[in-house]
Amino acid sequence: MARTRYASDRGLIARMGATMFLLGLVFTGFIIALYFVLFLYGNRHHNGGSGSGLVVISVLIGLAVAFGGYYWSDKIALNTARAQLVTPQSGPQAARLHQIIDRICALANMPKPRVGISPMNMPNAFATGRSSKVAVVVATQGLLDRLNDRELEGVLAHELSHVAHKDVAVMTVASFLGIIAALLVRMGFYAELFGGGGRGRSNNNNQNSLPILLIVMVVGIVTYAVSFLLIRLLSRYRELSADRSGALLTGQPSELASALIKVTGDMARIPTRDLRQAEPLNAFYFTPAFSGRKGQTSLNTLFSTHPPLEKRLAQLDKISKQLGRPAD
Repeated sequence: MARTRYASDRGLIARMGATMFLLGLVFTGFIIALYFVLFLYGNRHHNGGSGSGLVVISVLIGLAVAFGGYYWSDKIALNTARAQLVTPQSGPQAARLHQIIDRICALANMPKPRVGISPMNMPNAFATGRSSKVAVVVATQGLLDRLNDRELEGVLAHELSHVAHKDVAVMTVASFLGIIAALLVRMGFYAELFGGGGRGRSNNNNQNSLPILLIVMVVGIVTYAVSFLLIRLLSRYRELSADRSGALLTGQPSELASALIKVTGDMARIPTRDLRQAEPLNAFYFTPAFSGRKGQTSLNTLFSTHPPLEKRLAQLDKISKQLGRPAD
């Protein structure tokens, strides 16, 4: 964790550590399962090559995807949001944004990231970048138009917490297993669709290679499903942690709560088409594009990158009481 004045939460840290430990267990089980399928079962039938080839290719592609996401997450996010980097001289809204971020960085004792504005009317913000040196914080025009300075400060303190705690690196490492498992499933499907064991092989080898590919696909599906749920759980914990540390840094949890209510309420009035365009950045955003629609069922919560609004507000209300400041 970066050495800043952002407060930590031992309970949340313990839960995030437990989630990462479970992901490690899943990864270990994944490797063991592939070993038995490819090297024991496959060698016994003299046809482990097709499955092992899929694993090698999937791992290489997964490494490339993870590497690209880690090193170029800032550029990818800026392009997706159509955001432009701004200076204090870029205009009144840019000057306002810089002034608030300067204040937060001084409070947190952390380097100032680059600052950007997205032209989207959807009220939101995000921060990304593998380190504080290349980090970028972006606010949408919709967010700047709707929030007052104190509410905006609460949102930006939340986003800068992600930078201080190196959340991009943490989520990239956590997602690596899911990427490989998803690639295995897709490549196994295409291998079966376009010939499976290869047309130049004997019929016996073709028949034996089919169950190898099927087993590899099943292992990939199970691994992807479990890792997907654990990664979403970890993401929700990190959002709660960012809410808490941001609120404690500014000392104004009620302003962050007010911003959450405004953003999720206004999100419900944004056309679905516009929200769909913003959906690729859901995991980065202060609040996901569809969180303000009609509430979240337990199933939606399970698959969500962010905790329910009610849970976030309850935590901020608890912090307000701890600070002796009643929430608005």
